[in-house]
Amino acid sequence: MKKIKSLFWIIALAAAGYAGYRFFAQNEDIYVYRTQPVTRGDITLTVNATGRVNAVEMVDVGTQVSGTIKEIYVDFNSPVEKGQLIALLDPDVLQSRVEESKAGLAVSRASAARAQAEVTKAQRDNARNKELWERKLIARIEMENAETQLSVARAALTEANSRVLQAQESLRQAETNLQYTKIISPIDGVVISRQVDVGQTVAASLQTPTLFAIAKDLTQMQVEANIDEADIGRVQEGQRAVCRFDSWPGESFEAVVAQKRLSPEVISNVVTYVVILKVNNDENKLMPGMTANVSVETERRDDVLKIPMAALRFTPPADAIARTGQVQAGSESAARPAGLIPIPQVRTGRGGGGGGGGGGGGGGSSDANRDDARTVWLIEDGRLAGSVVINETGISDRTWIELRGRALSQIREGQELAVAVTRETAGSAIAGGRQ
Repeated sequence: MKKIKSLFWIIALAAAGYAGYRFFAQNEDIYVYRTQPVTRGDITLTVNATGRVNAVEMVDVGTQVSGTIKEIYVDFNSPVEKGQLIALLDPDVLQSRVEESKAGLAVSRASAARAQAEVTKAQRDNARNKELWERKLIARIEMENAETQLSVARAALTEANSRVLQAQESLRQAETNLQYTKIISPIDGVVISRQVDVGQTVAASLQTPTLFAIAKDLTQMQVEANIDEADIGRVQEGQRAVCRFDSWPGESFEAVVAQKRLSPEVISNVVTYVVILKVNNDENKLMPGMTANVSVETERRDDVLKIPMAALRFTPPADAIARTGQVQAGSESAARPAGLIPIPQVRTGRGGGGGGGGGGGGGGSSDANRDDARTVWLIEDGRLAGSVVINETGISDRTWIELRGRALSQIREGQELAVAVTRETAGSAIAGGRQ
């Protein structure tokens, strides 16, 4: 009977112990880590901006004379050739001015002929009076009067000839203005815009009015991007760029930086500089005026070991570190995986935020970080396995950062790094599963 009672108490104590263990185990907090692996690949440092698409060469065609549009021979999107007649102003008024100038030239030439005749007569009179003076048949004053008349006649001839030249220039100008009534295409290209209609009057008194805009070659386009002063120093001619457009989602267009203009522009109190990028448009998908999202590649690293930026900002909770028990700070005898360093005490600062790491990134840099040691935390089988101090990094694309220095021998490709952590009870973790 005593044996039965003893066995009963043993069973009861075991059941109570198991129930207590289950109670405390289910209410004990555990940590579920979100990880990203260390990978090998390319990292590109870019400068992002927006810009507008324009034709490389576009000419505004105007008129140098005023008048009424009589005929228009082209429309929007019409292909034109150099020297082609594209519009005509009413020539009647300018034609009458040409005829008037011709009549004025005829009058000037008649006046010049009469002046020439006067010079001839004065020369004869002067020669005769000189002969008579030498023979002492006339007074000296008569000879001098003859010389004066000759000089006056020659001056009148010079004036008449000048009036002929003036009339000729007036006629040439009138004929030129008459030719300006024919609006000619100055280049081969495509009509982008038409500003006038038949019957409309254009006035060229103050400035040349624009009638048409003609793009020379739409297979070669350019993007005028505004780069702010913080990034312009990294942009150089010849750099590769990628342009994306809302009209063609999912498609990118290769571009090359062709020019970095020195003239600054102020947009919303930010100093920017215009950068010209050449874009190939053989398929004629791009149209003038489209908005381009530009990424200029300023630096690139190929086939490097890279870690997620979120891992550098992550710091696990202090009790999660203490609970691991397999690697403690200052414990040289504790076993740990090869290549790991002891887990240090939790510290705050530039290394990351407490409790969990987030996505997104900083500005990225092309220079190695040597003076800001940060720590990444390794995860194996869902638990903290150790940490590695990162004391040297390379460029960053705001998502990944190039790994350099001593850490290259301590971190291997494919190793999981903690980027965030969530706190769960044991019961809920078993029910819901780890994520």
